[in-house]
Amino acid sequence: MDMQRRDMNCIERVSAEDASALAELYDRYTNQLLYPVALRIVGNRAEAEDVIQEAWLQVWRTANRYDSRRGPVVAWLLTITRSRALDRIRAVAAKSHRETRVENGDRPEAAVPETASTAVHDREREASVRTALDSLESHHRRVLEIAYFDGLSQSRIARDLDVPLGTVKSWTRQALARLRAKLAPEGSL
Repeated sequence: MDMQRRDMNCIERVSAEDASALAELYDRYTNQLLYPVALRIVGNRAEAEDVIQEAWLQVWRTANRYDSRRGPVVAWLLTITRSRALDRIRAVAAKSHRETRVENGDRPEAAVPETASTAVHDREREASVRTALDSLESHHRRVLEIAYFDGLSQSRIARDLDVPLGTVKSWTRQALARLRAKLAPEGSL
């Protein structure tokens, strides 16, 4: 059974409140994919761990709303994780603003936690994603990195890169389509 079918099976089981299916997805994606994304966005290990907990809680509560027509399970998991991480950043900023504290704005360097065991498939999937990202033209890769890791809106990206908003939207669509084309046949995403 290919990875997408296994993931779909897990989501169906999670919808039926099968905790072992959630654990299977957690083991498959947390350490190698979701945690590093959360950590890169929030820049703090404790915050990233909280983000991951919130993301998996959302998966548990909303698995019945997953729509395979919108993309593979792993993309849905990444979207949830990214959203929770950005929410965390906004909450921290709002709290800081309310308390009227002035902070220096430095974030600690993001570090990927060591994992007890790494499956060969996880390494292969990671390599496939890296290869696909590396194969993108630099402007395509840049807009994806800024949007997903820095959490900036397309309007802000356009301003920062000094290009029209329509160009950023076009680059984003093109980049995602190219990634999908490169990864979908392999079952990586």
